[in-house]
Amino acid sequence: MEQNQLEVQSVSSAEMLQAIDRAEIDVQIATAKKYPRNINEVLNAIRTYAQMDIETAQECFYSLSRAGNTIEGVSVRFAEIVAGAWGNLRVATRIIGNDGKTITAQGVCHDLQTNVAVSVEVKRRITGKDGRTFSEDMQVVTGNAASAIAFRNAVMKVVPKAITKKVTDEVKAVAIGTTKDIETRRKALIDYVKKFSVTEEQVLFYCNVKTIEEIDNQMLFDLRGAINAINEGSTTVEEVFVTPMKEAQKAAIAAKKAEGAQDKAKAAMAQTVKQ
Repeated sequence: MEQNQLEVQSVSSAEMLQAIDRAEIDVQIATAKKYPRNINEVLNAIRTYAQMDIETAQECFYSLSRAGNTIEGVSVRFAEIVAGAWGNLRVATRIIGNDGKTITAQGVCHDLQTNVAVSVEVKRRITGKDGRTFSEDMQVVTGNAASAIAFRNAVMKVVPKAITKKVTDEVKAVAIGTTKDIETRRKALIDYVKKFSVTEEQVLFYCNVKTIEEIDNQMLFDLRGAINAINEGSTTVEEVFVTPMKEAQKAAIAAKKAEGAQDKAKAAMAQTVKQ
């Protein structure tokens, strides 16, 4: 008898929580319908926040190298600006899976005004190259990074790209900057990447130049985008700066050895002909 009463009470509590949640959403939808967003005001707000200074503009983009191609996109920071300016949104993230190898985060974004809802999932590996599982602290860090990316992906799927494209291009122009301040920006960015244990030599290799003075505005933009991607957890310092340089050095050594072997073979053949 007591067990049945507990079950009834449990079900009633669950239904009550659902009813409260539905009521909250209904109120928020009604409020959104009553105070709809103004697109021009939204775009002006995004411009204002994202272009407050060049550093903020630079934080709005990420850059990743994949299979010899550079992938650019808007960062979590830009998605936060867009979400705040767009308004009438419900956005939530949570960890929904951890199988010991990967951690899965879910991001949900609901536009209360248009009643469009999107759910996305983001997986991140929680094992090293040696197969060992990350420590609990590192799993938390990885989970937070996955949640941040899930937040960005959900928001940017709900907010139409056609609306944000123009302002995104304007913010990118600010992030790239002008040639007038490039020397100062070079020094500032080199000092910044050192905080991630990235050497000047690795920066030069990443930009495919021999001197700091050869780094132009687009290279600075790509370099800052790579650091933003590292900050978000989309990639690592090792993947972006360490491994490519090591592989290039190994390839150069192998090519030099092959060239030396060819020279020896030619010399031996020439000696044989003389005899």
